[in-house]
Amino acid sequence: MSEADPTTPEEDLDDSRMPLLDHLIELRKRLLWCFVALALAFGVSFYFAKPIFAVLVQPLLEAGQGRIIYTAIFEAFFVEIKVAFFSAIMVAFPVFATQIWRFVAPGLYKKEQRAFLPFLLMTPVLFTLGACMAYFVAMPVALNFLLSFSGDVGGVNQEALPGVNNYLSFVTTFIFGFGISFLLPLLLVLLEKAGIVTLEQLRAGRRYAIVGAFVIAAILTPPDVVSQLLLAIPLCLLYEAALIFIRITRKRQAEADKG
Repeated sequence: MSEADPTTPEEDLDDSRMPLLDHLIELRKRLLWCFVALALAFGVSFYFAKPIFAVLVQPLLEAGQGRIIYTAIFEAFFVEIKVAFFSAIMVAFPVFATQIWRFVAPGLYKKEQRAFLPFLLMTPVLFTLGACMAYFVAMPVALNFLLSFSGDVGGVNQEALPGVNNYLSFVTTFIFGFGISFLLPLLLVLLEKAGIVTLEQLRAGRRYAIVGAFVIAAILTPPDVVSQLLLAIPLCLLYEAALIFIRITRKRQAEADKG
């Protein structure tokens, strides 16, 4: 009789028999760490809210708009709070990701952990790339287009006077919209690895993906054609990049199985 495999599927799990109450206690612990990280990041960010907002208004300044206003007496104060919260989410995100991983990892097989961890590590990288594209490319183009409507209109001087709250909403919409959208390849690769979709299905659904990209761009960007194109086109390119990556990994896996 052959010896049994010393590593059984049950033993391969870090903690497969944890009672429901223990899961809830563990979840509370992870949420508490996330809350503490967010609170600390918010405190630091609120102290530096003005310098952070000064960085966010640079695309507006480079577009030729050197004036920004607030019309409600409390508006500027609440904008600083929003800036601090926006910054705190960005700063605390690695802690959020770590706590999610520590909560989920014990319920995964060792093989699943090794497969999932690279995707978790790539999430902040892709989000940062998307945010950088929004800040350095998309926002300047969109602002130059939107501010071009200033000038003489039938003998009347039309001048752009953006409010601080309105501009902050514009900035955060762009940064979060592009950052989240750049996670699309990661999502598609995960769905393919999980067996939910196949490469063939993704290829067949290309035309629907293009339509979906423009719908997402219409939701996540300001209601002008230029802003929507600046997000929709990269989304389509990212979709194609995901298909190429899946094809390469599938080919490598097939070669490894043969070897």
